Amino acid sequence: MPHAGSTAPGVALAGAIPQQRAATRHAGRIAVVSASVGAGHDGAAAELARRLTADGFTVDRLDLLELLPAQLGRAVQEGYHRMLVRAPWVYQRIYSSTERAGGGGPIARALLRTAEDRVLRALPQGTGAVVSTYPGASRVLGNLRLKKRLHIPVLTYLTDFSVHPLWVADGVDVHLAAHAIPAAQARTAGARDVRVCGPVADPRFGPCGTEQRARARAAFGLPQQAPLALLVAGSWGVGPVRKVALELRDCGAAVPVVVCGRNETLAEQLRADGIEHAYGWVDDMPSLMHAADVLVQNAGGLTSLEAFASGLPVASYRCIPGHGLTNAAALDEAGAAAWIRDPADLKAVLCDLIDGPLGEQQRATGLALFAQTPNSGPAAEIARVHRTGLSNGDQKPPLPRRRRPRRLAATAAVATAVWACSVGTGMATTYDGPGLMHAIGNGLVDRLAGHHAHRQGEQHS
Repeated sequence: MPHAGSTAPGVALAGAIPQQRAATRHAGRIAVVSASVGAGHDGAAAELARRLTADGFTVDRLDLLELLPAQLGRAVQEGYHRMLVRAPWVYQRIYSSTERAGGGGPIARALLRTAEDRVLRALPQGTGAVVSTYPGASRVLGNLRLKKRLHIPVLTYLTDFSVHPLWVADGVDVHLAAHAIPAAQARTAGARDVRVCGPVADPRFGPCGTEQRARARAAFGLPQQAPLALLVAGSWGVGPVRKVALELRDCGAAVPVVVCGRNETLAEQLRADGIEHAYGWVDDMPSLMHAADVLVQNAGGLTSLEAFASGLPVASYRCIPGHGLTNAAALDEAGAAAWIRDPADLKAVLCDLIDGPLGEQQRATGLALFAQTPNSGPAAEIARVHRTGLSNGDQKPPLPRRRRPRRLAATAAVATAVWACSVGTGMATTYDGPGLMHAIGNGLVDRLAGHHAHRQGEQHS
């Protein structure tokens, strides 16, 4: 069940701009497992696949959410989205509690167990290594390695600068980090083999000259002379984007240029607020970054890495809960992005980033992350593990075990939990904390009772 189709040597991934001709030799087969939760995990998977394809590998991309049974993947995606939009405090609580506990709880483990057989069946014959760009996928693949059901190397590419313990899964052979800071966090969380090999970004993201900058501004109808602050909030446009856009405009440091992703309602609201340059989904983000003077972001994911590759200084401001805050702290510690904690500092920091020593320092730091040789970088490290980690590159994936009745029971329990997440976050704007938990609890009882009655009917029939 490939996510964006399999890519054989010489065939470019959809949406990618090939920068080099694929090698003619057949180097082997690699699977890349991601999840369509936002765009960051898929974006990293797409670029890794593009690079590996250019090196001669056959690459198969899989979406973990599509491999969950009973359409649970869509429920997980919708529940996560609703949490970020309607009840960010719920997400922060979950993120913090799992961080303290060192990983997910029994519900999360049960959910991921339901995908193990499906992941094994989805791996094509001849796969020589598997790469994960999503924590849940790492857990599934790591468990398969521990159970000796998967006999090929498993690697995790850490897409963020901060590493939640969920990223570090027992059984994963190698963790790949973009910087020494996430590498250290991964080791603290228990990862044994962690390799710093830099970030990945679409090759269209790169520094530009004066003429290219002017053309980019003209293409988007942006002012040629005014400083521009590019405000992004992920593919879903989450967080206090309207508030930040108005603050950017009112502080006078730069003209706000806002990308709302798939949140067209937000774009319309911003235009009604008088924010002239507000966009929904933008296909040509490299040109928009070339047009800008500074990036203001709230999550610290793939867009920040793309800005670093473009030589664009980055500010983290009014970050979303969970990974948004931890990424801001890690990027600030690395000297790659300024973390603006006090709104009173917004104008001064932006001015320093646009036309001051802080901006020059950040541009150099960001570009240095991408100073990779042809034999370095995450894709090169994956290829190296593929070559040295297997004695037989054509080894077939192990056959999945026969499904047991308790696996079905686990699936039903997980479906109930995901339902609670989706519905509960929808009620979060109505109930306070205790009220919300009470409402979810009553709903769970009703759902379990209905499922039990249905199962009893099946047994009698």
